[in-house]
Amino acid sequence: MPQLTIRGVSDEVGRRLARISAERNQSMNTTALEILEQALGVSAKRRRLQRYATWTAEETAEFDRDVAGQRAIDDDLWR
Repeated sequence: MPQLTIRGVSDEVGRRLARISAERNQSMNTTALEILEQALGVSAKRRRLQRYATWTAEETAEFDRDVAGQRAIDDDLWR
């Protein structure tokens, strides 16, 4: 996996990342990776499963689009 160095991180971002990491009881590196993965729509589970996938990236994207509506929570059903 590639290594990244992020320069120019503001004090506020550093403090928030440190606070979130402490709340999650995890390293800042793990927290930063999780935040980046979430922002980019990449999950660790999906990365692990992709080793075994036989679909192309386009087929996977099409499937994700097709089932996205099924993943939404219908608030009216939970009242």
